[in-house]
Amino acid sequence: MTGFGKAEHNVKNSNFTIEVKSLNSKHIDVNVKMPSCYRDKEIDLRKSVSEKLHRGKIEISIWREKSESSSNYTLNTQVIKDYHKQIESLRKELGYKDPLEKVEREIFRDVMQTMVQMPEVLIRGEKVDENEWEEIIEAIYKAIDNLIQFRKDEGKKLEKDFSKRIKILSQLLNNIGPLAKTRIEKIKKNLKNKLYSLEEKNIDLNRFEQELVYYLEKQDITEEQVRLNTHLNYFLEVMNTNSPNGKKLGFITQEIGREINTIGSKSSDVEMQKIVVQMKDELEKIKEQLLNIL
Repeated sequence: MTGFGKAEHNVKNSNFTIEVKSLNSKHIDVNVKMPSCYRDKEIDLRKSVSEKLHRGKIEISIWREKSESSSNYTLNTQVIKDYHKQIESLRKELGYKDPLEKVEREIFRDVMQTMVQMPEVLIRGEKVDENEWEEIIEAIYKAIDNLIQFRKDEGKKLEKDFSKRIKILSQLLNNIGPLAKTRIEKIKKNLKNKLYSLEEKNIDLNRFEQELVYYLEKQDITEEQVRLNTHLNYFLEVMNTNSPNGKKLGFITQEIGREINTIGSKSSDVEMQKIVVQMKDELEKIKEQLLNIL
């Protein structure tokens, strides 16, 4: 789920650098840093990114470097004309004559300096060129594609690691099989020895056999072994599907852990307990890496 992608694009008078970062998260969370003039595009951009990346804490950064100096302010010429018209009308009403040419330039300069400070004369911001934005979007998608490729490369490494650890779990499960059989025989023998050592010999053998069968059934781990083997095979099967399967693999590891814990609780054999500890260690390593899977 983690990844990084970068792209650069040049348009008229501006150079754009786009970076896309992804961290682990149960859901999709998109954070966008971009020039204020493009803020009205943010909602559509978030939607597109969510459809492409599915899960993760995503951060998109868009930097613009202008190749030519330009102001972020523009003059509202229509408002200036309206102000000038009103000033001219007021001058005529007050009876002032047209100023001399030399003085006229100074008056015009002073008037303009005054007018630019009047409301709505200066407009802050830049107009967004839709064609330019389309090019920026293509660059963003290119950065996202680079991030997806980064994820795929990491996924191949994780696939090898998962296959290796599932194989180890399967081998450990096979190692438990012979120990489980001999353990039942040991339990029977210990119970008989304890029975013969009792001073009171007046025992209901039928009831004893019933209790013994019940106890041995409780100690038997055959069902757990079968289910655990099924879950391990199913993990590999789901891992090889093309659709996002991180959550599903997480559910399967929960079931694997449940079977391992049950085997551990039923195992009174030291060697079996050692194997169970090894199995838990391998499973924890799988769980840690599953946080990186979509």
